Amino acid sequence: METIFMAQLMGALYGLLAVVFGAFGAHALKKKLTPELLHSFETGVKYQMYHAIILLILSFNLNFDKPMDSWIINCFIFGTLLFSFSIYALCLGAAKGNKPRFLGPVTPIGGLLLVVGWGLLLYSFVSNLV
Repeated sequence: METIFMAQLMGALYGLLAVVFGAFGAHALKKKLTPELLHSFETGVKYQMYHAIILLILSFNLNFDKPMDSWIINCFIFGTLLFSFSIYALCLGAAKGNKPRFLGPVTPIGGLLLVVGWGLLLYSFVSNLV
């Protein structure tokens, strides 16, 4: 039950923030970021929204009767946090002239968690067939 709640809570929160950050990027940052940085920022927003949607879909469709279900949800929650939010920080830092270099490796770790989450989801579907 608590995994379902976390998936729903984080899915709704990530969706809300994706809309807010998307509007912020399209309006407030359009003049402050280079086209390359704006594209990166938009990538963070898109991935955040995609994973907000999948969290909500899974929270209403998974039985959450296997430990792997919690692993999938946690990979999506933490992967989105590390991936998208590190991109936001890197873009905003670059716009202000300082690059928070320590965040450089955080983005691929978040991406890896997202890939693992999708891989586990695929495995859960395939293992139900076998």
